[in-house]
Amino acid sequence: MFIKNKNTKKDKMDVAILYSGGKDSTLSIEYALEKKWNIKYLISVKPNRTDCYLFHFATVEQTKNMVDILGIKQVYAACSDADPQKEAIIVKEIVEQHPVDSVILGGIGLQETQINSIRDALFPLGVDVFATHVGHDHVKLMKEMLIKGYDIIITEVAADGLGMKWLGERLTLDNLKDFVKTAEKYGFHPGGEGGSYNTLVVDGPIFSKRLEILSFDKVMEGEFNGYIEVKESKVIDKFISIKN
Repeated sequence: MFIKNKNTKKDKMDVAILYSGGKDSTLSIEYALEKKWNIKYLISVKPNRTDCYLFHFATVEQTKNMVDILGIKQVYAACSDADPQKEAIIVKEIVEQHPVDSVILGGIGLQETQINSIRDALFPLGVDVFATHVGHDHVKLMKEMLIKGYDIIITEVAADGLGMKWLGERLTLDNLKDFVKTAEKYGFHPGGEGGSYNTLVVDGPIFSKRLEILSFDKVMEGEFNGYIEVKESKVIDKFISIKN
């Protein structure tokens, strides 16, 4: 739910957005821009392990390129813990150093562990924590993003039915229906809630340029679990096409 207090009534609410580079956090940036909130900075946390509770692992380092395109300040941090309370402290320490009214998370049905851990950590600071699209239909949101021109790459998988077939693939209007059917068949959330997969958005209407992934490796840690490791990427003008 959208939690409101006196801070959310400000015409120019100062916000920080937890930004992994994925579709949900990218959509949260678009939402904040439409609301004309003051996005003071984006928080990107790169774990050194794949089992963190709050943060994506794959391709978070690519957000450094995306924030340059957006022209928004970024606070970039590392994480070595796999404990939701300890991970949330990373966000708290950032917000203590860079005060804001609210911290925004992506997603429509965030796991209680994730949102509550961050909310509990920031409560003593009087900072709101909310997800921008709670209650929305995730498949509809994904379709709308694709229609708008967002370029979404699946960067991490952790569910039966995904694996090598979908890892590194782009979600498109052509394959979205098949992807949703796969989710229904194997029982994972089509929007990735719960960590079944993660994404990287490399282009879209809020970006003045795009990120071209020139090469990457697929790293599988099990039959259904894996991630891509980007070897080479480049920020380019949108009218330029580079083929591998």
